[in-house]
Amino acid sequence: MMSANYVSTLMLSSSLRYSITNNQAALSRASTEATTGRFYDVGLELGASTGSDLTLRADWSFADQLVDTNGLVSGRLDVTQNRITQLSKTATDFLKDLIAARSTDGGGRVILPPAASNLQDLIGALNVSYNGSYLFSGINTQNAPITPYAAGSASKNQVDADFLAAFGFSQSAPGVATITPAQMQTFLDTTFDAEFASPAWNTNWSSATDQTMQSRISTTEIAETSVSANQIGFRRLAEAYTMMADLGNVSLSQETFQVVVDKAIGLVGNAINDLAALGGSVGTVQQRVTTATAKLKTQQDILNNQIVGMEKVDPTEASVRVNTLQTQIQTALALTSQLQNISLINYL
Repeated sequence: MMSANYVSTLMLSSSLRYSITNNQAALSRASTEATTGRFYDVGLELGASTGSDLTLRADWSFADQLVDTNGLVSGRLDVTQNRITQLSKTATDFLKDLIAARSTDGGGRVILPPAASNLQDLIGALNVSYNGSYLFSGINTQNAPITPYAAGSASKNQVDADFLAAFGFSQSAPGVATITPAQMQTFLDTTFDAEFASPAWNTNWSSATDQTMQSRISTTEIAETSVSANQIGFRRLAEAYTMMADLGNVSLSQETFQVVVDKAIGLVGNAINDLAALGGSVGTVQQRVTTATAKLKTQQDILNNQIVGMEKVDPTEASVRVNTLQTQIQTALALTSQLQNISLINYL
């Protein structure tokens, strides 16, 4: 027994609309793949291999983070090295001034301005910040490491108190002229030296920590990437500049003045050597960071090639799918338009 099958325009139209919707979704995926060269849905395409792909991407991302971090570390180290070089040059020039002033009449008056200026420059250099962090503060990066040496400061008050306790008058008193070389030598080698050693240095001058910043510069390397203001080279310079700027040198006898100058010459000479060694250490870390960054970028290239190998699509095949789907969608739209124009009214 035969039966009649009925095909309505509504059914045909609905079928075409469904086809258009599906093809448009497929076209979006194919267009993305043709543009990016990568699977639209990596997990769907790779299946069980998706875990390996995610691991490769995690390794690449970690390497990328280290490269970015190393860029910041390199910037900090560059500024640090620059300040150390600047302080070393200033100290070298000051050493020449000291030697010249030692046997000059009125040498205390001659050496006072550069000593006072160099002390302020030293404090300013050690209080430098980069990207919101103080470079010479150790791990206490949110606070400037060195307090100003000025009237009312802890460091200035302590030097004044020490001088008064040792000699019975202030640095500006007429009695300064009566200080003997032996008295001054004893003061410099005991009380005054102690002000630039722990714990007095950390109490009156510095809020920096001896512990310095450490940074991971590669997947296997961690390096010390900062310098503390508590380094002995900086303390020696602070002591030398302070003694030449604020121990009443203008009024000292020539013999006593020479005791102060000789002490300062020894301090500055040792400080120059200290800064040279410190600059060398920073330079070594800079080279390590540069080398580590180069290796990380090479590693990224290798990982990227592996990722691309797993996720890439054939751009030619993707383009063909795009063109095919566009044609199918255009055809379906045209048929839909024709079906909408079919009406029984036209045949009545």
